[in-house]
Formats: sequence, structure tokens, C-alpha cells
Amino acid sequence: MGGSQLQIPLVDLSHPNRAQVGEHLLGAAVDYGFVYIKSSGIDFTADTIDDLFGVSRDFFLSPKEEKAACAIGTENTAFNLGEFSSGSAQQSLPKSLIPHEAELSQFSTLCHNLCLRLLKLLAIGLRIESDAGGENWFSSRHESSAGPSGSILRLLYYPAIADHSTFDLQTDVRAGAHSDYGSLTLLFQRPSQPGLEILGPGNDIDKTWSPVEVLPPGTENDAFPPILVNIGDLLSYWTNGLLKSTVHRVVFPANSKVSGDRYSVAYFCHPANKTELVPVPSELVDKTEAAAASHDPVAGSASSKGTNGNAMTAEEHLRNRLAATYGWGKQDDFTQD
Repeated sequence: MGGSQLQIPLVDLSHPNRAQVGEHLLGAAVDYGFVYIKSSGIDFTADTIDDLFGVSRDFFLSPKEEKAACAIGTENTAFNLGEFSSGSAQQSLPKSLIPHEAELSQFSTLCHNLCLRLLKLLAIGLRIESDAGGENWFSSRHESSAGPSGSILRLLYYPAIADHSTFDLQTDVRAGAHSDYGSLTLLFQRPSQPGLEILGPGNDIDKTWSPVEVLPPGTENDAFPPILVNIGDLLSYWTNGLLKSTVHRVVFPANSKVSGDRYSVAYFCHPANKTELVPVPSELVDKTEAAAASHDPVAGSASSKGTNGNAMTAEEHLRNRLAATYGWGKQDDFTQD
């Protein structure tokens, strides 16, 4: 069903040479749009991640009627949590999640802080001069203090196949081909639950689906699987396509008879809504020759204008992507969780 596995780079943030780490991270973003972040040198612990997966499992095992009012999709297989304020959710929580509000808030904060750290390293890799904003160029536009954003923590559940008689490994998928909308996505996975595939580099004819390992070589004995990070449409747009927003999907692993349940947790990081997506002050971005329309046909390039004639805002970019995907073309269709 998929091709050979890609050698997605593994980055260790505990390395003392930040310039080298930034270059390594940037290289992965340019070549693949995906990168593994090793479990060492970050603020997450195995217990923190295990506990959140336990909370997620309990939610998806809760009564159907409880999930129906808040989960995504007819099968109630995903739940979005918007931004928290002073540890409190800004939305109604289902019964099973109410006791874990503080835990969910803390996990969301850890995710956001890691994204800020990665954005600083990408700015270092892009060699943004200090007088133009330096390593804080991206991160300052993603800080909570900059205002509300489209950032979301999502709990995901892909149930095992109930009816084996109609299952076709070649055509049935758990999540169809898509790219992510924001700046960065963090994906947390379980060791024994593979299934992610990405559309590998190459021209349109040569591109094939390649499976992504949960535990790449060198991480088998780590405290927990590396966090898989991918570039979103907005950050690709912002850098005129230099950083790749790679199409991916979730399938039933070909090496299993009929896959069991798969749980994952994703954090989608966006800039503050009112952030203007002005050109990034980097010679590496300036030299990018790829036409913006080839990687983001809806939004264009970072020189595109928003509805008021100024640079497009992060909120406008997100609204455009939602409109392209779901046909949400009205102002009322865009809601901030």
C-alpha cells in the first residue's frame, strides 16, 4: 500500500549548539516537512504523556450520547480543545474530561512552549538578523500575550475494524490525505500503533506514500516515542514554500492482519489571529524560487493581501483554508474555539 520508509531526521534539542540544531531542523523542514524530536531535552515526561492517553481513552470509551454533543465526526473519533485561559477551558467540556481540566491545560501549555522553542530554532536556521527580530521573529507572533489564535489540542481515536468482511487494505484508510493548516503540528503516538504515511518527495509522477515509524532507529530505548513534528500550510506560505507542508494520511498498517485501535494526540500551533503574514526577513526565503501557488493555491505567497489591503492575517489564512476544504465562505462560518 505504501512505499519504502523515509529517513526522516531525528533532532535532539538537548544538543548544546543551537545554531547546529537550527540548521538540522531547517533542513528537515525544507526536505521533508517532517522531523522527529527526541524525548531527551524537552519538558515532557513519559508519565505526562501516558496520563493524557489514559484521559483520551476514557473519553472515547464514555457513553455515545456524552460524546455526540462535542466530538468531531459521526463516529465521535476526535475532540478539539481550544486555548485555555488561566488553566480553564474556554469551552464546555464533556463529563469525563471535567476532572482533568488542569491536566489538559498543562499539556496544552507544554505543547505550546515546545512549538515556541522550535520556531526560535527555525528562525536561527533561517539566519534572521537580530535587528530584524532574530530568533524571536516567529515565536513573538505565537506568544499567548499576542492574542487569541487558532491553536488546538486534539484527541484522536481510530477504532479497530468491526466488520472484516468488507475491509480492503488497499482502499480503506483511517484519515484521508491532507495537510495541516497552521504553523507546526506536534503528534504524539503509541509504540505499537503505527499507521501514518506521508507523500514522499519527488515530482507528481514519482511521489509515493511512505510509512512513518513510531520508533525510528535510535529511539527504541527512549523514555517515550519521539514527538513527530510537521510544517503546516501557514508556515509554508509564510516562507514562500521553502518549508514544506507535506500531505499525509493515516492507514491500517499493512503488516498487521486487521489493525487494532489507534490513539494519538495532536497539537496544532497557529500564530495570534491578528498576526500579519508579512515576508520573513531571511535571505534564504528571499531566494526561494518556488511559486507560492504551487504549495498554497488558496493563499498565494506572503506578499498576498488580506481583505483590508494589508498583508493577510493568520485568521484570514485559516479561514481561506477552511473555505477551500469545507466550503466555509462566510464570516459566520469561522469560529474561534
